[in-house]
Parts: sequence; structure tokens; C-alpha cells
Amino acid sequence: MYDLLIIGGGPGGVAAGIYAARKKIKSVLITDSFGGQSLVSADIQNWIGTKSISGFDLAKMFEDHLRAQEDIDVIDGDFITEIKDSGDVFTVSTKKGNTFEGRRLLITSGSRRRKLGIPGEKEFDGKGVVYCSTCDAPVFKGKTVAVIGGGNSGLEATLDLLPYAQKIYLLGRRDHLKGDPVTLERVQKSEKVTILTMVESQEILGDLFVKGLRYMDKRTNETKEIALEGVFVEVGAVPNSEFVKGLVEVNAFGEVVVDHKTQRTSHPRIWAAGDVSDVLYKQNNISAGDAVKAVLNIYEELQKQV
Repeated sequence: MYDLLIIGGGPGGVAAGIYAARKKIKSVLITDSFGGQSLVSADIQNWIGTKSISGFDLAKMFEDHLRAQEDIDVIDGDFITEIKDSGDVFTVSTKKGNTFEGRRLLITSGSRRRKLGIPGEKEFDGKGVVYCSTCDAPVFKGKTVAVIGGGNSGLEATLDLLPYAQKIYLLGRRDHLKGDPVTLERVQKSEKVTILTMVESQEILGDLFVKGLRYMDKRTNETKEIALEGVFVEVGAVPNSEFVKGLVEVNAFGEVVVDHKTQRTSHPRIWAAGDVSDVLYKQNNISAGDAVKAVLNIYEELQKQV
């Protein structure tokens, strides 16, 4: 029987695990892998205290730091499929058929980028196809790139790329971009940016790395190609909250709603942190900080019961 079950091995989960171990909260962390979405990033330059690190190396650093703690059990290569609440105890079941019991639950399962679902996307993931402009914009210094997404995420990714990329194509499916006017105005003012509306991305082209993008102009039904070296996919994210939706309040996007002072959810024994929650900014450093906040709140609650 654990005092705390931590679900997820990204920056939030690992930070929570380390703090829980140091506070000697009897805990287990369950994750399918370490690193979260940043695992595929070639060069992360905004993880505080580290000038530059690959997603793979950051994930290894997370795992090593967590496993160096003595007072936490770590289960990797598995993920939660079901949670049952008896009123005092949670029983979680995993894909591999394992079960764990705990009195409190911290959800740090993150989110997954919404995919385009077109040929070449999977093949060139991490080889020119990226999903985080904040993480990867500097890698494309002096290069030509496309940003696919006509909402605020696409506009913000374009702004992230302006100091680095030589040329940026911004592609939207509708006849207009639907981001906020201030951000849109900044993007439109840049001579680096070419905006293409009413287009449907069809295929990402390349050999070892991305070399181009094929799309259809929906106004004329013509198929066209752009030569480029990077594709930033900014069509939204999907929170990994399916397994907890029956237990806590979620918003229209599937994000777990939390009290941002404590990270507590609508359920008195469940907390959430990171991209799975309704946090405004989806960033590694923020996920880690919010998860630490959650563990400290859990620790305070445990101290009151001693």
C-alpha cells in the first residue's frame, strides 16, 4: 500500500518522484518511458541550468536522478489503463497486468501532440518534423521551414522561429488565420513569412531528413510543393487523461482542472500537474515546478494526519 501513486515519467513526474522520495512519502512512479514529449527534440536550450541538451539525454538525466533516490519504487515500460476508487484506496491496473494500490494519486501523464496523419510525418519525426517550436526553433537557424496550423499555436511557433529561420511558410486550412489579432499582426509584418490559407498538407517529403512539403490548394485543387528543411506541426495537443476522466473534472479540451495554488483536482485525493492539467503554459520547467507544488501540498496533508 502506497501513500502516493505518481503516473508519468516526464519532467513533472520525475520532479514529483524526487521530492516525494526526499520527503519520505511512500511512493511508486509508473511510466511507459521517461522524458515526455521532449524525448524527440534534437536540441533543448531552455531547460534551466543546461545550455543545450538533446531530448534523449534529458530523459536519461531524469531517469538517473530519479533512480538515485532510495525511497521510491520505479516501474517503467508500462502504463495505466484503469483506476478504481474504493473510497479510501485507489487501485490502478496497467497494460502489463500489474496492479498497485495507493491512498493518493498524482497525475503527470502529460499530453501528446495531435498528428497530421499524412505520409512522411512518422518517418521524419525528429528528422525535420518537430512539435515544439520553443524547444527546437534554434536548430533551424538559417533554414527554410513550414509551420502547419492556423491558430494561436501556429502563430506563436512562427514568432519563435523569426529570430532563426531564413524563410517561414505558415499554412492554415481555413480561409483566414484564427489567432489573436496582436500576434497575427506581428507575423504579417515579417518579410520572412509567407502565409498560405485554404491549403491541405498532403505529404512530407525527404530522404534521410525532410526536404519538402506537398500540399493541395483548396481554392484551385492544385497540388503544389515547397522545398524546405523543417516542418513544425502546431495543430494542437491531446492530454493523456482518458484513464482519469470518470474521477475528476476535465474541461472541454480534456485537460484536468486543478486549483493552481495546490494542484488539487475536483477529487480530494487526486492532484495533477503538467500538460495533462489546465495549466496555461505547456513547458518542461513549469511542469516540474507544478508537480513539486503538488507533492509539497500532499506532504503537508500527510503531516496533519501524523
